[in-house]
Amino acid sequence: MNYQYISGFSDEISQDIKVQFEALNRMGISFFEPRGINGKNISKLTEEELYDLKEMMDQYGIRVSSIGSPIGKIRVTDDFEEHFEMFQRMVKATKILGTKYIRIFSFYPGEDEVWTEEAKNEAFRRLQCMITYAEKENVVLLHENEKRIYGDTGERCVELMERFYGDHFKAIFDPANSVQVKEDTKKAFEMMKPYISYMHIKDANLSDGYVVPAGEGDGHVEEILRDLFNNGFEGYLSLEPHLGFFEGLQDLELGDKLVIQGDSVEATFALAYQSLLKILERI
Repeated sequence: MNYQYISGFSDEISQDIKVQFEALNRMGISFFEPRGINGKNISKLTEEELYDLKEMMDQYGIRVSSIGSPIGKIRVTDDFEEHFEMFQRMVKATKILGTKYIRIFSFYPGEDEVWTEEAKNEAFRRLQCMITYAEKENVVLLHENEKRIYGDTGERCVELMERFYGDHFKAIFDPANSVQVKEDTKKAFEMMKPYISYMHIKDANLSDGYVVPAGEGDGHVEEILRDLFNNGFEGYLSLEPHLGFFEGLQDLELGDKLVIQGDSVEATFALAYQSLLKILERI
């Protein structure tokens, strides 16, 4: 199966954007999900740096699938005004880099780590503020089922979708994240299927939570992709391998368990890509 909409978090190859793009060119991947750019998170780039990034994208023939932002990855008790300003910069980044998608999260609870009704309502209020702005700016917020945020399980993701789903708020499904919250990934997928517009390709073992190449864990990646394609899915498949340590990971992913694969950081990304291609060939 020759599927053209394959992307990935190429900062797992290198923080150097030139190295990222050279590797993507070698692998024949035409999209990326920008997150770490020359040692800075995408949310920290100045407007000038974003234009420089776009110029380099054009030079290497690379396009953006979605902004890999950290929006929504703060506690509901953290200051929202400053975070919303960051969100507005990410919206501007979509215009400069030529995408309509921004990856977001649905916030962490307060210091007590408990989702009280008050904490939930605050998370929902913040999401509504961002969705309203997204509607105004004609961008699409893609919610990822990340561990520990409000929308970490299939049931909670569906609750979010039933409340907010529309032209400007849709779902990313990450099978490994589902495994790591100890839920039945196939069941979660079935619940979320009507809302999924974008896939993160990552797999994990249920026994220990370790991330493994797609198809080698308990995420049912092949079954999920087969089901999606049988139902006309045409969204991006974004590689988020997590198969080796890379600069900035511990800050961004809050301690994901990782396993070293291959003999270099590019090799681990290539391994993840080849694992996906094998699944697509079987489909």
